[in-house]
Amino acid sequence: MLAKKAGVTGSFFDPVIIFALLSYSNTNPFLQVFLLKRSLSSRQCTLVLILFTTLSILTLLWYGRTHQDNEFRAFAQAFFLEEVQANPIHFHYTIDNPSAYGVDESSLTLPVYQPGDAANEVCALSLAREELGRINPGALNEENRRLYELLDSYLLAAASTAAYPYFSEPLSPSSGLPSELPILFSEYRLDDKADIENYLSILTQIPSYFEGLLVYEQEKADAGLFMSDLTADRVIRQCSELLDASDLKDGSHFLEITFNDRLQRLAEKKILSAEEVDSYVSKHNRLLTTVVLPAYDRLADGLTVLKGSGKTTCGLAGQENGRDYYRALVRLRTGSYRDIDEIKRLLAKDLRFNYESLFSLLAANPALKEMIAETPSLLPEMTPEEILADLQSEIGVEYPPIPAGRDNAPIRSTIKYVDASLEAYSAPAFYMMPPIDNICDNLICLNAKDTEDDLALFTTLAHEGYPGHLYQTVYSKRYQEQQNILPLGNVLYYGGFVEGWAMYVELDSFDRAIELAEESHPEAAAYYQVCRLDRQFRLGLYSLLDIAIHYDNASFEDVQRLCYCLGINDSANLAALYQYIAEEPCNYLKYYLGYLEILELKKQAAVLWSEPNQVTAVYNDTEFLYRFHSFLLQNGPADYRTLARRLAAE
Repeated sequence: MLAKKAGVTGSFFDPVIIFALLSYSNTNPFLQVFLLKRSLSSRQCTLVLILFTTLSILTLLWYGRTHQDNEFRAFAQAFFLEEVQANPIHFHYTIDNPSAYGVDESSLTLPVYQPGDAANEVCALSLAREELGRINPGALNEENRRLYELLDSYLLAAASTAAYPYFSEPLSPSSGLPSELPILFSEYRLDDKADIENYLSILTQIPSYFEGLLVYEQEKADAGLFMSDLTADRVIRQCSELLDASDLKDGSHFLEITFNDRLQRLAEKKILSAEEVDSYVSKHNRLLTTVVLPAYDRLADGLTVLKGSGKTTCGLAGQENGRDYYRALVRLRTGSYRDIDEIKRLLAKDLRFNYESLFSLLAANPALKEMIAETPSLLPEMTPEEILADLQSEIGVEYPPIPAGRDNAPIRSTIKYVDASLEAYSAPAFYMMPPIDNICDNLICLNAKDTEDDLALFTTLAHEGYPGHLYQTVYSKRYQEQQNILPLGNVLYYGGFVEGWAMYVELDSFDRAIELAEESHPEAAAYYQVCRLDRQFRLGLYSLLDIAIHYDNASFEDVQRLCYCLGINDSANLAALYQYIAEEPCNYLKYYLGYLEILELKKQAAVLWSEPNQVTAVYNDTEFLYRFHSFLLQNGPADYRTLARRLAAE
């Protein structure tokens, strides 16, 4: 208040100020000297006046910065809590201790879509950005300013896609809610009775939740943007297969089995009595049969009614404003700020290099073609747990250690296989992110049908575990905790960074596979190099096809002709690929463009960190890699424009 008034009046000898100074002088030695030493010379008085004015200005600046930081922290915390509470399932997977955030988890309910909600979302995002804009980022400390920039760019990117409200597809056969919910329910954390009650409450809300989804699908149909008949048939079939009435009746459904298993563990810990277990099991089975199953049936019936209102089976480019939406979606999903033509050039250059390298290697090693057909097992025999332990032990040289947590608790990991009934709908593997306030226990789920050979299992565990998702997630959370960084980033979507990192380390893990295999199998080096190049070639090709289908309006026949020229001529597989890409825009780009953006950052770092007599730093030098990986882990997840700016400022 003192400094503020001095700065506002412009006159040091304002009577109000003199009174304030006299009052304040009792505790301020500097002011005692100024007020009591009446024999000071004019020059000394001027000097003291300058010093005091400087202190006043500095106090004002400090107050201004502190005020803005506090305002931003309040905004960021409110935004985080609003986002994380929007869905009780999301909340439960994100927060372990709700009371620490002042949240009553039992009060949270599933968001039921209301008519017009999708069209209103862009307004809500724009208002949030407008509110954020009232805070001056230049007055924030460095960490808050970084979070401000992330949130601002995220809100803009999210609003850009929300401007096209009916292109999104929450019921996608590959990643939509019908197949996602059973997985989330089967792994829903049950630590006490409150968790059980909350979970059972969520099951009772599924009918209204699905009714809301049908309202949205009706609006999509009215806008001429309902899914194709082929996609609708796949979703309808999922609804009957995922919640099979006969399995539920005889108690063999995986949701019943996994629920029983979790309750038995609570009984072993004396948290539940045998009678309580029986009661909860009975209630759970009844809800699955009388509430959840009919909800899935009703969803299937609703889609059957809407079937036929979809206008096309091709990509977004075939729809009005589809190309504009796709441009916005690429930015949001991948975090890349390149225009589409530049992305094409980047992908095409990489594709050409991998294609030429692949065929050069095959020409030099004719025996490789036979090995590719046989997919031999060349790695030492190891369990998934042993593979993960090996990968973890090998990252210490080029990757930084995970920071110690506040309680210094060890990081544990569990590997399990998805239920056979989910194999057709699940990814080859997935990592279940732990709550941000309890990251010690981590789960990796494998799909047996996609990880049958030893190399696929090895590289998949690198992608999902060390140094992939598990390592990156735990490192980021521990680092944020250590630096006291707000949890805001946990509700911002940076799929291009997260999957780009996992793809980067997956491809790097082929080198470790070669080390393990070539002692007993000298041919492993060339074979695994071919496998890596083939993986890169296919992902690069699929990413280019994503752009071709959704931006250039390529038909199936266009894609088929291109793939035939590249030696890919299985019509059935190509049809399935085309359908998948048409249903999942940007999915391959999220992985592979994200990976290529990391390589571009790596090149940038090599130039920026070079010694005076070097053009670039030693690109794959251990010290350089350690520093580069540390930079990514400490600054991500983020979009790649933000990362490039931070790298330039290092």
